[in-house]
Amino acid sequence: MDMKRVKGFNKARQLLTRENSWEHFTTPPGLAAQIKQVFGEELSVQEVIDRIIGEVRDKGDKALFGYTEKLEGVRLDSLEVDKQEVVAAYDIINKKVISALEFAARRIRDFHLACEHKTGVFPIDKHLSQQILPLHRAGLYVPGGSAAYPSSVLMMAIPAKVAGVKEIIMVSPPGKDGRIPAPTLVAADIAKVNRIFKLGGAQAIAALAFGTESIPRVDKICGPGNIFVTLAKKMVYGIVDVDGLEGPSEIIIVADGKANPALCAADLLAQAEHDPLASVILITTSADLADQVDKEIEIQLGRLKRRSTAGTAIDAGMLVLVDDMAQAVELVNLFAPEHLSIMASDASALVSKVRNAGCIFIGENSPVILGDYVAGPSHVLPTGGSARFGSPLGVVDFLKVTNIITLDEPAMRELSQAAVAIAEAEGLDAHARAIKRRLKAK
Repeated sequence: MDMKRVKGFNKARQLLTRENSWEHFTTPPGLAAQIKQVFGEELSVQEVIDRIIGEVRDKGDKALFGYTEKLEGVRLDSLEVDKQEVVAAYDIINKKVISALEFAARRIRDFHLACEHKTGVFPIDKHLSQQILPLHRAGLYVPGGSAAYPSSVLMMAIPAKVAGVKEIIMVSPPGKDGRIPAPTLVAADIAKVNRIFKLGGAQAIAALAFGTESIPRVDKICGPGNIFVTLAKKMVYGIVDVDGLEGPSEIIIVADGKANPALCAADLLAQAEHDPLASVILITTSADLADQVDKEIEIQLGRLKRRSTAGTAIDAGMLVLVDDMAQAVELVNLFAPEHLSIMASDASALVSKVRNAGCIFIGENSPVILGDYVAGPSHVLPTGGSARFGSPLGVVDFLKVTNIITLDEPAMRELSQAAVAIAEAEGLDAHARAIKRRLKAK
């Protein structure tokens, strides 16, 4: 396994420029054959999602049961997880895991409480104010099936609860046994998720967006998933809000010659094991460090359980050699990574120059992995270059603002002439007349 060597700023800039990059997270090898096998005809991913969303909208629960059996290979009698199943989950998993989840939950809650935006009505001046309210109902999509992602539950549900969301609905695909993994259920209980449903894929997104007999319609859908989930979220945006279009994991490490090559390699591999399409990039001013990191990756990769997945990502990764840290930061801002790790002697000074990154990790004692689980901020971060305009998931994502205008007559008269002039310039006669009528009536 060898990462691509890139020498020189201009070459790196060319390779790190991306457009619509979340869309390359599209069709894994063999997907077309799988679609044909399941649906009995050749369909594009978009056509599959169109069909699923349409049927869920029109047929409700019937479509959900049908697609769960067809796509997940699981026949269910009920979509909702009952309380007894959640209670039983505590007896299945190791007590150390429960303690770790509770510890992580406290840190995540404390962080988001400190970031909390107050709710209520807030005056701006005598005539203007804002009303800030939590969303009534949020939907969380938690990947699952054969894997468990309890950390994602905590990272989404806790800021929603801190914001004051009244009802949190969680969906997660069941395993072949028809159950959601126990750690995921325990995390949902710790985070005070209100209702849990055994449901995944585009059909789960459609159910949250439109509502069915069993599943209530939500105001916003959050959470990462595969290409079907991502495109389904894109399609239902406008019917509901969505947090973003999450793609494969990304990390850029910016390092100088003093960085520890073994730690750099370990952190690159930690993100590489997420997904064969993960983006793993080292940008350094030291050719010697690049050589050492490359060797460390080869050594450490052979010890990983997920070395096939990680190896594929590593093969597509890059070791970039630049002249100075200014060039490194410019490349970071161009790529806008989900995770940025700075392992350089002047790390703190570089932070103020970084404009585009989902989360920044400073120094070798701040690995991305601690951010994934227990540091406190949410690990639901902008990917695919959306860190240019997007932000990490937080309390503000579960709040909405309504502006309130309360003018008295003197204020109305003071503003009217300018409003009439603009309305007439725009050719909106009824707008102007609505103001003139008030002026004549006084």
